[in-house]
Amino acid sequence: MDAILAALADPARWRLVTLLAERPRPVGVLAELAGARQPQTTKHLQALERAGLVASQRSGQRRIYALRPGPIRDAAAALHALADAAETAGAPFDRHGLAMDAERLAAAAPGWADGREFHFDRALDGAPDAVWHHLTDTGRLAHWWTPDGLRISDLVFDARPGGRIVLEYRDAEDRTGTGEVVGRAEGTVEAAVPRERLAYRQSPLLDGGGPAFTAEVEYTLTARGEGTDLHVRYRIGDSTVQSADFIAGITTGFGQSLDRLTAAVAADRTARPETTETTRDTRSTR
Repeated sequence: MDAILAALADPARWRLVTLLAERPRPVGVLAELAGARQPQTTKHLQALERAGLVASQRSGQRRIYALRPGPIRDAAAALHALADAAETAGAPFDRHGLAMDAERLAAAAPGWADGREFHFDRALDGAPDAVWHHLTDTGRLAHWWTPDGLRISDLVFDARPGGRIVLEYRDAEDRTGTGEVVGRAEGTVEAAVPRERLAYRQSPLLDGGGPAFTAEVEYTLTARGEGTDLHVRYRIGDSTVQSADFIAGITTGFGQSLDRLTAAVAADRTARPETTETTRDTRSTR
């Protein structure tokens, strides 16, 4: 595929391909129609033939070239699949861009977003004991408490009232930590009732170190058979004008984190017996 795309990338060769798509033609005619010298045209045709895009045969004193449709269709299919993948991957990016535009227009003065609430619900395939462990243990948090495309590079979560919270993000592909920090937030745990309720206040930090806004986040766990219904209330306060971009990403980013939590709880339930989850929960609340 690389050879095909490289061959088609040259404008002169692309012109020859379009001429051959009409019908097979000899080198001399192709050179005349393309407005090029015959030796140059021959070299381009040889490159196209090496890439498998054209075939040739001698007819008397002339060499006739014909376009092979198979490789063209293969390239078209690969480009179509690439476009489909880009459309799927780019949808959150586009939505986030629209959300940022809207929030920036709304952010006219300090306090512009105060009182706004976001609500999230997930049905988790694990008992409240297991879910609590994922919510409060830093080892587990590091696996899910990130939007797509990011990773946690620094994490403190002391799951007790007054406990400290530190959360730092880097790009997921920045494994060495040499790139810039994408985001950092600090906060405090306000309530921690094992298997039932977790609440904390957290502030994403601006580039200068000041808080963009304060989020009051509350997780409520309700047992449902062998699973857990999780409800999250995310309330905004102390919003600054500069917080628009942060707030624009809450619905998508926090939603992606909870999707990762859902997958992590399901995978953990499959890998470990329920009794192990209950035993480990007693250590997660220290």
